[in-house]
Amino acid sequence: MFWHSIFVVAVFFSILFALVPNLLWLVAWCIGLLFDYHLPYAPFGWSAAALVIIVWVFFLCGHYIGRFRSKVTQVEYVSTELPLAFDGYRIVHISDLHVDSFDKPGHLEKLFKQIDGQNPDIILFTGDITTSTLERVCEYESELCSLHARDGVVSVLGNHDFFIYDHRFHTDEERSAEADRLTQYEDQTLGWRVLRNESFLIYRCSDSIAVAGVDNINGNQGFHTIQKGDLKRALKGLDGIFTILLTHDPSHWKAEVLPDSHVQVTLSGHTHAAQVRLLGWSLAHLMFNECDGRYDHEGRMLYVNAGLGGVVPLRIGCPSEITVITLHKARNQ
Repeated sequence: MFWHSIFVVAVFFSILFALVPNLLWLVAWCIGLLFDYHLPYAPFGWSAAALVIIVWVFFLCGHYIGRFRSKVTQVEYVSTELPLAFDGYRIVHISDLHVDSFDKPGHLEKLFKQIDGQNPDIILFTGDITTSTLERVCEYESELCSLHARDGVVSVLGNHDFFIYDHRFHTDEERSAEADRLTQYEDQTLGWRVLRNESFLIYRCSDSIAVAGVDNINGNQGFHTIQKGDLKRALKGLDGIFTILLTHDPSHWKAEVLPDSHVQVTLSGHTHAAQVRLLGWSLAHLMFNECDGRYDHEGRMLYVNAGLGGVVPLRIGCPSEITVITLHKARNQ
């Protein structure tokens, strides 16, 4: 499976990059006909071959080296609306595990040790624990059960978690039933709390904050997947309460969260930052306005995590990301 997905993507980009010098030669050759000048093909052909080799080198390095790299991103969010008892509250945000992209349990174990080392108050996972099947998730049960935080591990379902890419299922009813099985597995076996368009409160003395989560919701960016979320239902009864929202697709933020809710902090994943960054720029910007890192709007924040795994098992300039978000109470001036 790994080599098949890498091969398909590498061939696509090889053809794409090889076309560039060939198209340049074709244009130059046509112009040369007008002036009775024969332009040699060799320099363009060698350039195309060199670009193909470079593509394959990048992809092989991304598979054997890049996907084993990880980074911890430190983020601070300051708000006057945060209850004082939660000043210094530490959130570890992870996303897009895609256990199918891990061929060795040791890699996943190493990532989870990094997460535990951040001393989180809570671990928030923004969906896509798998790429296609629940069976692959079960293979990593012991590693997944090792995640611990003071207030637990909280999860939502992403587009892949509804098994729309699993060809064994042919109807929405079958896919929904499998998503319910995944929810039950995460809740009862892994000990994670799965939020399906719902919320709960975390208390510190007399103060509280809310964590809400929705099933996958598309906005008006990127590619259409599946619409299962209900933001109004998830936020019911939370007026006036500092709220952290888990929503898999970041395009949901501008489409509904900002205009129709009071949510202060929104956490998303989904884009993987395209698993490729060139000079720090993510290719996901070609499809999403908010696709990588932190975004702020009038004191409200969206953070898009680049993910731990991926649909294709490689990462180029885009290591797996563990985000540590520390909440701070802003004192009124």
